[in-house]
Amino acid sequence: MKFKINRDHFNSGLQLVSNVVSSRKTMPILQNVLLEAKENTVFLTTTNLDLGIRCCVKATVEEEGSVTLPVKELSRIVRELADIEVSIESSGVTKVNISTRGSTFNLLGIDSKEYPPLPVLDQKDSFSIPRDEVLEMLKSVSYAQSINEERYMLKGVFFKKDKKDLSLVATDGRRLAVAGTALKEENAESLCEFILPSMTVNELEKLPRVGDMIQISFTDRQVEIELKVSEEKHDDQGLRGSIQLISKVVEGKYPNFKQVIPKDNFKKAGVERELMQECVSRAALISDERITLKIKSQEMEITGQSLMGDACENLPIDYEGEDATVSFNPKFILDPLKSVRKDKIILEFRDDMSPGVFKVEPSSDNNISILCVVMPIRTD
Repeated sequence: MKFKINRDHFNSGLQLVSNVVSSRKTMPILQNVLLEAKENTVFLTTTNLDLGIRCCVKATVEEEGSVTLPVKELSRIVRELADIEVSIESSGVTKVNISTRGSTFNLLGIDSKEYPPLPVLDQKDSFSIPRDEVLEMLKSVSYAQSINEERYMLKGVFFKKDKKDLSLVATDGRRLAVAGTALKEENAESLCEFILPSMTVNELEKLPRVGDMIQISFTDRQVEIELKVSEEKHDDQGLRGSIQLISKVVEGKYPNFKQVIPKDNFKKAGVERELMQECVSRAALISDERITLKIKSQEMEITGQSLMGDACENLPIDYEGEDATVSFNPKFILDPLKSVRKDKIILEFRDDMSPGVFKVEPSSDNNISILCVVMPIRTD
């Protein structure tokens, strides 16, 4: 194997795949990246057996071949190289020479024949969605994933596709976040439900802005996510072809999230999102994990209190109705406020025993609807 590659392009590819490695000491090869050089392209692949990722970087390939190298050490070397053009050459099966002008490294790897191949999905269904749209939906719900090991079914984002409607859901039992959109493609009639593990969600959210559409293919046990690199964006990071994520799904049935969404007639107030975020952040500086919202006509008073003292913030709102007082954990309010892009949101509320609901309705320039249900803290 012998090829030359742009240092920055090589580094971009390595950074993209370097997080998907295993910590299992019993299988050292899973801490390596598989390099395959052919047809003026270098394919980079990593896997931890639950999740695999592959990307392609342009290069000048003189001799085709493959090898696996420790991804963390290789990334550190490439990142620190002084010259922009890097030469990679394998001498033997596992020893690789990495050189630029004035620098030479020899790195030992493992034979590529021992590297576990990424799964191939058979009898799969698929649908496509704009990259920016699915990443915005993920950001709007992923903060609500559970971190409780015992509730493994909640450690991920639930994808539910009902013909042309797609919903993404996450909950940890104390809050629920739902994002929905209508798919525009003609072949969007297939139905699907799967739970995407939290690690896969994290890697999906990191996909670079090198393509416009993401194709999601799925079976009962696996999901393949493919981002095709746009022709005009080849030179930005040196990526070409497509970026693929292949993941196992979380086994089990997701809870009926619709039961948690309040169906009663709640009072509604229009709120400036950034202003409310700033006020809640300041009130939370001196609170005992609880802030209280006192909602009045055209005004909201946000208070925080602890043994150290108290804080009070006031902001204008769009509301005409009876006064109400509700209390929440400030983190559970801040998370949806930080994740939403819209300037205005709708806050729905009733009393100190009922959940609060944050809503963003779809508009002409944004097809996404967002809902977050937050469990209350009883006001004494």
